[in-house]
Amino acid sequence: MTSLLETEDETLLRDSARGFLNDASPVSALRANREQGRPFDPGLWREMAQMGWTGVLVPEEQGGADMGHRAAGILSEEMGQVLAASPFISSAVMAATALRGAANGRASDALAQIAAGESIYAIAVDEGPKHAPAKTALRAEKSGNGYRLSGSKTFVADGSSANRVLVLARTAGEAGDTSGLTLFDIDVERTGLSREAISTIDSRDHARLNFDDLEATGEDIVGELDNGFATLRHGLEAGQATLAAELSGLTAGAYAMTIGYLKERKQFDRTIGSFQALQHRAAHLFSEIEITASAVINAGRILDESPDQATLAVSIAKARATATAKLAVSEGVQMHGGIGMTDEYDIGFFMKRARVGAEWLGDYGYHAAQVAAARGF
Repeated sequence: MTSLLETEDETLLRDSARGFLNDASPVSALRANREQGRPFDPGLWREMAQMGWTGVLVPEEQGGADMGHRAAGILSEEMGQVLAASPFISSAVMAATALRGAANGRASDALAQIAAGESIYAIAVDEGPKHAPAKTALRAEKSGNGYRLSGSKTFVADGSSANRVLVLARTAGEAGDTSGLTLFDIDVERTGLSREAISTIDSRDHARLNFDDLEATGEDIVGELDNGFATLRHGLEAGQATLAAELSGLTAGAYAMTIGYLKERKQFDRTIGSFQALQHRAAHLFSEIEITASAVINAGRILDESPDQATLAVSIAKARATATAKLAVSEGVQMHGGIGMTDEYDIGFFMKRARVGAEWLGDYGYHAAQVAAARGF
């Protein structure tokens, strides 16, 4: 049976991460990033690399810390509590996990660069408004000893700031097939690739990537030809679990901010936190937060212990984290009253990130369908 209790090492990691982020990246840092027009602070990312966070899932042979998926989730939870912006999930989690599963020397070099913080990866998967890897239609046509990639990917997280991209392309079959897909590792400076920044409400980096007869070689392939989805699958699930952890941390941050406001704001000469109706709503939210936290822990544990059997646990975690974050930020804004809708108060930043996090890597409906399929419904 999977333990939901934190180990001593995990507690130490959480305490260390919380102390660092509270000082280096409070919520006010997100506001500063937005005003400066940057998706994240490069200096903060360098510090994360120096602390070993970028190598959390990279083997020690490639210079990583190899702490595991639950550790990655703890780091992401703490980032979520203060809305710390970084390419952690795209690069240190999804790309590292996918590359780790590829048995070739180039992947080993790429992992070392991720661990050192020298490479930032984006994952280019979706082409429509919803997460649907199997619907990939971007073509990789055979051309001599290589391939020519043509098509577009949208809503690519960290797509504007990454220097490398893992792109899922179709080398066989038709859109909707999970077979016939191949994963390519491409330098963003490669001729034929252009990037368009997408403005999102959470002030993070998202982009549309356009491939116009981009030339790729066999050495650019990660994993096996026509079996790229199998290579990328573990990376996507690792990202979904870590994003669920971030949303869980975001929920805790929004809850703490709301409870603090309830204890300070007065109406009719009483703090509004003394009103029983608000107490009941806060208690209900606390219960949901605790259940979701357990689902997130379970997903990280199973990814560490049995990654091939993690789909159900990961989708439960992402679905629950999405729903709980939505509840937390909605309650938070409402309990703050009219001022909660203004830019002056930070609670609105939590709502915006929750909305984007709900869609990225599969919304509630996508993961509910995954759960239903896993249960044979």
